[in-house]
Amino acid sequence: MHNIQFHNFEEAGKQVLEYLHENLGFGLWMITRVEGENWIVLQAENEKYNVKAGNFFRWADSFCYHMVQGKTPNIAPCVSDISLYANAAINQNLSIKSYIGQALFNEDGSVFGTMCAIDTEIKPNDILKDAPLVQLLGSLLSSILQGELRENQQRRLRERFEVEALIDGLTGLFNRRAWDRLVESEEGRCRRFGLPATIFSIDLNDLKQVNDQLGHAQGDHLIQKVAELLLKTTRSNDVVSRLGGDEFAMLCPEMSMFDAEALFKRLISLFLEENIHVAIGYATRQLDSDLPGAFIKADQNMYEHKRQVKLENTNV
Repeated sequence: MHNIQFHNFEEAGKQVLEYLHENLGFGLWMITRVEGENWIVLQAENEKYNVKAGNFFRWADSFCYHMVQGKTPNIAPCVSDISLYANAAINQNLSIKSYIGQALFNEDGSVFGTMCAIDTEIKPNDILKDAPLVQLLGSLLSSILQGELRENQQRRLRERFEVEALIDGLTGLFNRRAWDRLVESEEGRCRRFGLPATIFSIDLNDLKQVNDQLGHAQGDHLIQKVAELLLKTTRSNDVVSRLGGDEFAMLCPEMSMFDAEALFKRLISLFLEENIHVAIGYATRQLDSDLPGAFIKADQNMYEHKRQVKLENTNV
């Protein structure tokens, strides 16, 4: 225990899992995150299973799902003695004979995820005596986690300060270089904490027509109006960027697909009210992908929206 140094959640988690594996055994120790219906593996200390960081399972299929609800014990030397464990759907994917689990909590008391272990062999009953140690280390990790999650907003502000010179002169939004750096930083948080994030791609449809018919000054005014509306609709920790010309993008940290759909509808309604013609696409980061991949998908969805709008206008 005296060799464990708790510098940050990722580092502390790694050392805790190594310590528990060395002293308690078990073929797989994990730190996980619950996100909607998904149970995401953030870290793994593994010698018996084909499980690694980034893998995910269905939350309701897991032993931990029952454990955090208080329906089953935190330690099961023989899982077949516990009906909910014996009948859990995860047994179809993994051979599990023994189990240890401890909830990790957010600051508001909700479940962030779990620290847990499984093994292919039944364990002696004397592992029950290790329950206080597992609970203590779980509490320590929860405390470190809560502090880091609180710090995420401050980190985002510091990152923005570092790229504050990288702004678009016309709109005051972040430019493409700043966008790339901020997306990279947020992707790191998504990986470390299993956090969701959504990217929006927005394209101004009529800029060339406005420039040709009304002049570039009016076109610049239209671009500025789009920037103003995007900033008006987004949260303080969202990143709004003008990537160039008539292309805009938004990075929305910790935004689920459900919330993204609601924001999409608000944006569509807002631009219709202002009689500004835009195409919008969005994509939420998937567990088996990353934010650059979500950006590509959002861009594809934006072009699909553009085609749909053009088709609808043609049929009118």
